[in-house]
Amino acid sequence: MPFIVFKRERQILEYISQYYQRFGYSPTMSEVAIGIGLNAPSTIHEHVENLVKKGFLTKKPGQARGMEVVSDKFRTAINQGAPELPVLGFIAAGAPLEPHTDPNFYMQVAPSMIAKDKSAYILQVKGTSMIDDGILDGDYVVVQHQQDAKNGDIVVAVLPSGFATLKRIYFETDKVRLEPANSTMTPIYATNVKIQGKVVGVIRKFTA
Repeated sequence: MPFIVFKRERQILEYISQYYQRFGYSPTMSEVAIGIGLNAPSTIHEHVENLVKKGFLTKKPGQARGMEVVSDKFRTAINQGAPELPVLGFIAAGAPLEPHTDPNFYMQVAPSMIAKDKSAYILQVKGTSMIDDGILDGDYVVVQHQQDAKNGDIVVAVLPSGFATLKRIYFETDKVRLEPANSTMTPIYATNVKIQGKVVGVIRKFTA
């Protein structure tokens, strides 16, 4: 009988997975506690030990950053229902990625929206640079973690200045063109652009 992943355990696994994707190494227990909004380190230790026993997490003794998510098993578990992805922050044209005000904000997405072998996250859009592609101010975009892209993909791109933007990417001979989907705006041309993910879906919340 498969083990159940409870909501808090899922948050911990997602946080560790997303942290590793971003920085290339795992977070410490304290960083996990801060990241998911828990003040008691002992509670994190308890959840981590449970996840190790269930086989969703491995931990190297004596290493502060020795936690590692067993991706195949975890993805199988969460794909049995609608997966929840963390809303990591806001993205606006020509501004740094801004962390979301609620570190515990998760949204459910359709399992078919994300690849089983890749992690994903959600960003909220600020601005109108992609309105002609149907991405409006206030929408949420589902971003699949990857560092490569094809011409025409909508990506989260980080410029050498550290600024991030949501644009369609095109690879030219000696530079990259980041094309807005707004006829009033001009493309951005740059070199040494870092791709932090590809947009695979849009979520829109309607207010009364």
